[in-house]
Amino acid sequence: MRLVLAVIVCKILRFIGGLIGKGSSLPGQFALKVCPDVLGRVKLPQRVIAVTGSNGKTSTVEMIAAILTADGRRVVYNKEGSNQIEGVATLILSHCTLGGKMRGDVLLLESDERYARHTFKWFHPTHFVITNLYRDQLTRNGHPEWVYDAIKDAVFPDTTLVLNADDPLVSCFAREHDPARVKWFGLDECSVSTKEHRGVYHDGARCPVCKGRMEYSCYHYAHIGHYACPVCGHKRHDTDFTVTALDLKAGRLTINGETDISLAFKSIYNVYNILAAWSVCAQAGVDEGVMAGVIDNYLLKNGRMITFTLGDHQGTLLTSKHENSVAYDTNLAYIAATEKPCTVLVIVDAISRKYFTGETSWLWDIDFDRLNCGHVQKVMLYGKYCSDLALRFDYTAIPPEKIEVGGDITAAAEHLKKAGDEDVYVVTCFSDRDKLLEHVARR
Repeated sequence: MRLVLAVIVCKILRFIGGLIGKGSSLPGQFALKVCPDVLGRVKLPQRVIAVTGSNGKTSTVEMIAAILTADGRRVVYNKEGSNQIEGVATLILSHCTLGGKMRGDVLLLESDERYARHTFKWFHPTHFVITNLYRDQLTRNGHPEWVYDAIKDAVFPDTTLVLNADDPLVSCFAREHDPARVKWFGLDECSVSTKEHRGVYHDGARCPVCKGRMEYSCYHYAHIGHYACPVCGHKRHDTDFTVTALDLKAGRLTINGETDISLAFKSIYNVYNILAAWSVCAQAGVDEGVMAGVIDNYLLKNGRMITFTLGDHQGTLLTSKHENSVAYDTNLAYIAATEKPCTVLVIVDAISRKYFTGETSWLWDIDFDRLNCGHVQKVMLYGKYCSDLALRFDYTAIPPEKIEVGGDITAAAEHLKKAGDEDVYVVTCFSDRDKLLEHVARR
């Protein structure tokens, strides 16, 4: 009876929440109060895919869902991105019969990296994709190795791991796992690879296993690349699913030497997200032609990249997770790789939409010097924390005359609307994104 009551409570609250545009977590929260072990009682589909990591979860899940749907599967997934146990409970129970049987062929879950162990206490994914581990939200997550320990408690022997071979910390999840239940994805050395590390800090400098000095034959970005520890032997694993050729400028990549994919968004992040989605869908038995047909020129619908017009400017908003320097660095690298004259607007108005903090030390981990290139004509620093940004930019090599500091986001939009026609790139987080978008015309 508790199971039936939990399902009914969840469905009613989900319906009410749908009417007012809310309710992705609260229905599950109440259902768990009614029946704390409800997730262990329901009958799930035969295939349960989970995705976690510091970056790329939402985008990877969206592409997996698109591919599986194109293959004729009925996919249930958390489109709202509510990825803690309450949100997962809402998703599952909303798609259950009163008897507790979930409808659908595949349950696909974006899972918060810190809370996966709570969700998967009650059931185990058949496939668990782990995208990457970076410094992320210091006030919540501490060090990446702490996050690793949190995820490790959610890894079970009966789960097939789909791991980023190019991340030395992520690869550690395979150390005590059955090798037959581990699949690897990664990039060959290619056009984006460098022999030298670039960044304010280097989290791959030391081996995560023995703390010996790590050696890299190439870097793709940050600490992601081809590594080997000469002390304990921890090294990049051979990959099952591989980007064998990549030309970001041309927007083309090749998977396993056979399948060419065009990129709608020419970002190294997008490359890894595509490869992660490809890897797990191949494990699910999807034909390569179906996967290629969906992913080719795929444009994300989750708001990570938004194009707009503002006055005579053509604009692109690149969502850059506050407190995550790697997310910023990859978007700054994207801007630096463009060749048309542009203005860059950096906004930090509210650091988080989930909790309050005035902690801005993470700004010093971002390589803002990437914007010190000829085609970047102006850098505008706006939002509540514009003074913190201004101080950080004082320590870059960007000429001071290129930097404009202001506070009000509305004023920034009005200023851009009245002058110039160069391209505009906006770098900010979800917490501040809509504060600008309400002033523009989305394309």
